[in-house]
Amino acid sequence: MRLELVSIPTPTHPLDGLMYWPDREPVAAALYFHGNQMNFYTGPARFLPPALAEAGLAVLSFNRRGHDTLGTRASREPVGGAFQTVAEGLEDNELAARLLASLGFPNPIVIGHSNGGLLGACFAAAHPEVRALVLLSAHSGGRDFARRLSARGMWAGDRLEEITRQAEALVAQGRDRELILLPGWWHVVSARTFLDYSRNCPDLLEQASRIRCPVLFLRGDQEPVETYPAERFAEACSGPCRVVIVEDCDHFYIGAESRVTAIVLDWLKSVIEL
Repeated sequence: MRLELVSIPTPTHPLDGLMYWPDREPVAAALYFHGNQMNFYTGPARFLPPALAEAGLAVLSFNRRGHDTLGTRASREPVGGAFQTVAEGLEDNELAARLLASLGFPNPIVIGHSNGGLLGACFAAAHPEVRALVLLSAHSGGRDFARRLSARGMWAGDRLEEITRQAEALVAQGRDRELILLPGWWHVVSARTFLDYSRNCPDLLEQASRIRCPVLFLRGDQEPVETYPAERFAEACSGPCRVVIVEDCDHFYIGAESRVTAIVLDWLKSVIEL
């Protein structure tokens, strides 16, 4: 395969990514959306795109502006997942799709992991031209997701009300980019992002009824059903949806990489010509 670094302009910071080109004429193209606090070279983004390229797909895997937790870019201004907003994430995916369309692929396959899966479902619901959708442990989202996440010991843990008040006070004072330490994953977040993610997270199941393309939904058997509702999504989906529960598998597919890759490739071969 041939690898090409790409940079996708946005209204603020550009998106860095990697284009995987197969060693023959691509039969189709795929967009890969990474999960919260991740990037285009960790998790499934590390092992899936090379296998997809080997199968004949062109693949664009890229960093949303909300990649990793904290970092710097071309200055000492902090950037990253601690500052992301839902609207930016949705916009970033649109901009990446436009780049892919400009390369001759206006109807991509969409693959998303975790929060990238939720955003991928939003993208497919808004774009009927999407050829196929692969949801890798897409989380449920929704307006009470922060509460449910905190109840599992992540996000704000047992301090949700306290940290919500703290974030509201900082935003009211015009200090919306000020960082707040969290007792669980994500560990640190800006006041604005804390409130945005708590209140504006899309609902996965609400997207399902607007998705008509073929869907594959994977979940590891070590992941909670209520957080990654593959079966309920399949029931609500307007198009065909296959659910696969991967045995001995966690949220990041550690030790299950080859099995997950085989499942995805076999399913894609069944819905498009590879």
